[in-house]
Amino acid sequence: MAGKAQDEYDVIVVGSGAAGAMSAFILAVHGVRVLMLEAGRDYDPVTETPMFQLPREAPLRGGGTPEKPFGFYDATVDGGWQVPGEPYSSAEGTNFLWWRARMLGGRTNHWGRISLRMGPYDFKPRSRDDLGFDWPMTYDDLAPYYDKTEALIGVYGSNEGLENTPNSSPGILQPAPAPRATELYAQRACRDLNIPVIPAHLAILSERQDHERLPQYLFPNNPLAQRVTAESMRQRQACIWATPCGRGCSIKANFQSTTVLIPPALATGNLDIRTDAMVREVTVDSRGRATGVHYIDKRTRRDEFVGARVVIVAASACESARILLNSKSTSFPDGLANGSGLVGRYIMDTVGAGVGGQFPAFENMPPHNTDGASAMHVYIPWWLYQQQLGGQLDFARGYHVEFGGGRGMPGAGAFGGMEGYTEGAYGTRFKEACRRYYGSFMWFDGRGEMIPNDDCYCEIDPDGVDQWGVPTLRFHWKWSDHELNQARHMQQTFAGIIEAMGGRVTSTVHDDGARAIAAPGQIIHEVGGVRMGASPSDSVLNEFCQSWEVDNLFVTDGGAFVSNADKNPTLSIMAVAWRSADYLIDQFNQGSFA
Repeated sequence: MAGKAQDEYDVIVVGSGAAGAMSAFILAVHGVRVLMLEAGRDYDPVTETPMFQLPREAPLRGGGTPEKPFGFYDATVDGGWQVPGEPYSSAEGTNFLWWRARMLGGRTNHWGRISLRMGPYDFKPRSRDDLGFDWPMTYDDLAPYYDKTEALIGVYGSNEGLENTPNSSPGILQPAPAPRATELYAQRACRDLNIPVIPAHLAILSERQDHERLPQYLFPNNPLAQRVTAESMRQRQACIWATPCGRGCSIKANFQSTTVLIPPALATGNLDIRTDAMVREVTVDSRGRATGVHYIDKRTRRDEFVGARVVIVAASACESARILLNSKSTSFPDGLANGSGLVGRYIMDTVGAGVGGQFPAFENMPPHNTDGASAMHVYIPWWLYQQQLGGQLDFARGYHVEFGGGRGMPGAGAFGGMEGYTEGAYGTRFKEACRRYYGSFMWFDGRGEMIPNDDCYCEIDPDGVDQWGVPTLRFHWKWSDHELNQARHMQQTFAGIIEAMGGRVTSTVHDDGARAIAAPGQIIHEVGGVRMGASPSDSVLNEFCQSWEVDNLFVTDGGAFVSNADKNPTLSIMAVAWRSADYLIDQFNQGSFA
């Protein structure tokens, strides 16, 4: 894919996921010559996605394996929590799970497409409760980029005007699909509990994009950007509500960087891509400015170098920290841009806990179609801000709730939870029991905010290298009482909702938050480690993701995050990356980085 094979570029972008692809796309449509380096293999969802194959057609009926933990048809082709030849370690008392996606498009091929804006409180959390850190930007600074990102990638949802749950501008969101029967049932019970249940925001097209209006809105006075964006939008179809998004989408209805950002960037002629390129180091000159990167060509196992005027690292939060920590020189003996000592520090993941239930009201349901988006059509945003502010809760930050159930396509293990209900039946009686109970189960999952702390960080493992000879990471982790108490509150709340719906709780509800909470890294929302800030003394980057110490080095992925709100981070990652790219274009226009 490296068509021009130039020796030097304006910008090198390390990574091809949400941040890397957004950075490359915005730069390319503004005439900047970009080289993208991806550690994984090439991937094309249009030709490789098994959209309509049934679980019975797959090994183990499509069930998960260590190589495919989310099932045989999951879009991730060479990644996971364990990647052969690419180890990592955890310090004593830590069990961090690090998901890597070794493929073009990164995690955007696999993610749940939940696209929630951070709100005004989320950018200034320390000002609100004196915990954690404030961002060097406000919600109003990023709001225009949320609008543009939602319009570009296609997000369905609604504007409800709820506290710290921002509205999009008029004409930005696509219509949300109607709730399923199970979701309506939960919504009715939650109404009596004063818990809001509103349309979810997902990066899935519920209708075709307006390819005439949107490109002009997104890129006024830029004919090249308008042309390639319009063509890209014309090629995308509305969702047919039939197959799981985690498989990838050959009709381009959901957002993946491989179908939405990379193709129009390539169409400009300003982007080259090299896959199987494992970046190990960003190099600097005698002035301490970035000159390019060394990477291992995984096919030849040779070390290669490519130069550029600017380097953007967007390899995912922990991988970006690893690259900077491994980029040592006389100017930066502790790692590139690490004069503050904060590279690798204050990493965060989303707080997760869940509870399941069985509902007699759903038993013996006639067969019916519950197809739709691959995630929920409605969700519960955090609703107890005022109680929290008033000190009525024993944790400082909130969570949102994702839930689902019903009679979707059964896969491996779909009937495994019924042994307590079938009373030892077999043969015809077992089939009758399965028909009775299938679809009568629901699961509620909390996704909550973690407050950054000094005990959560990654560092270079003094004894570890990967198969390419690149030093690996060692993780340290400790939840605070805020996260543990939050996880306990999640489980107790979900049990209350299930009972209000007339259901029976089928999983353990813990009084100990340490037993309720998911393992660090398990939610795959890790952010931080290369955080932005208002001063070089307490941050690595400025508000535009630019290194304080190396002005032609940017980190535009989740590593730049200062906090980790309960909102899933991907939409914010893309909006922050777009804002950073606009700033970089302005710097180029002013003659910087010559």
